Amino acid sequence: MTVVAVLGGPGAPGATSSALALLLSWPLRPGRRVLLAECDPDGGAILAGALEGRVEAVYGLRNLAVADRRGLLAQTLWEQLLDVSPQGTGERLLLPGLTDPTQAPGLAYTWEPLVEALRALEPDGYDVILDLGRSGANGPMAVLTRRADVVAATVRTTLRGLSAARPRLAALREDLDTNGTGADSLGLLLVAEGPYPDHEVSRQFQLPVLGSLAHAPRTARVLSDGGDTTDRRFIRSELMRTARTTADRVQQLADGRRRRLGPQTQPAPQARQLPPQQPRPHQAPAPHQPVNQQAVPSQQMTQQQMTPPQATPPAAPFAPPPPPYQQPPHGQQPFAAGPVGGRTPQPYPPQPHPPQPYPPQDRPQQPYPPQAYPQQPGPVPPPQQVHRPQPGGQFTGEWPIRVDSPPQISYTAPYIAPPVAPQPPAPAPFPAPLPGPFPGQDDGPADGTGEVHRAR
Repeated sequence: MTVVAVLGGPGAPGATSSALALLLSWPLRPGRRVLLAECDPDGGAILAGALEGRVEAVYGLRNLAVADRRGLLAQTLWEQLLDVSPQGTGERLLLPGLTDPTQAPGLAYTWEPLVEALRALEPDGYDVILDLGRSGANGPMAVLTRRADVVAATVRTTLRGLSAARPRLAALREDLDTNGTGADSLGLLLVAEGPYPDHEVSRQFQLPVLGSLAHAPRTARVLSDGGDTTDRRFIRSELMRTARTTADRVQQLADGRRRRLGPQTQPAPQARQLPPQQPRPHQAPAPHQPVNQQAVPSQQMTQQQMTPPQATPPAAPFAPPPPPYQQPPHGQQPFAAGPVGGRTPQPYPPQPHPPQPYPPQDRPQQPYPPQAYPQQPGPVPPPQQVHRPQPGGQFTGEWPIRVDSPPQISYTAPYIAPPVAPQPPAPAPFPAPLPGPFPGQDDGPADGTGEVHRAR
């Protein structure tokens, strides 16, 4: 798998058109596919340009930010791809970019999982081309160039284009050396518009030239503004022929770096060192018997050599130290399992114990200390049973347990009636229109009879 990051710069050097030319001219072996991801933070241009708005802007990179937060990035990625292969075979796919530059900050934590998801397509035979636009190598998006196999910087061979690209390439080279896999992945993708030759540009920037695309504005307009990509004249144009040559060089550089970095990226497996075997505490170590490397003829063996060696008496088995003797509680006999440490424990004589009064309830109760000897088999009282001695009786060795039911706490909020808001008074009825002329209507002069002549 090859991941190629195409980077632009000031002055519109044509990074998107170059990436789209690589997508359409990428050589594919049987079972291989290529995918172009439009990751320009300033917004995508392929939907409205090369596709001429024939696809609605409902697919694209902006849907992956929400899917990443839900943990569905790998599944949603397949739903956002468009087939742009001329024959519709699904060999050349497109992931449209953002429709609004304000959506770019929402993808700050999605760029790294996106690169990992794209690299996971290697078993399926996919090569990936990333269109980073002008500012795609800075900030959170710098992880795209650091994880790419080849970084192709698009530069026009004019004085203005070369001057603008010099500081950006110097900063990018330092970042790849510090945080990436090395500056040897960086190369130049020239657009032969100016008078400067390729070898001169390579010598000035100290970078290899991955390819030189022909400056053909009429053919490049098909990639930027739309047109027929199945036309024979477009396929055989000088721009597409140089794009195919550039794709071959990019693959050669990626394969060489993969072979060079492969043994270094994967550390050699180290032999597992087992700890030295130590004898167990209950077994004696076996005596060391050296092996005689020189065979002795049987004719020259003396009587001393024929005498078998005496067997070493086995060591006594390991005996753990005796546990400290603990005094049992009053009224119980110690557990005697045999002699321990060369002595036989004697039963502890019972001592008379005066009756103890019932402890008050406010006295802090102490837990009964655990017994260090096995319990005698017998009936086990239920856990809820409480032994309370009668007044004047004999203490049985068990403290009473006070079981109180916990207070019932209600978590239901009390009902609080809402305050009664004062209601505004009812509005006054709208006054009825007065009989007579409408407002603004001019009446005529009155005659002697009192009648008013209305103006017509």
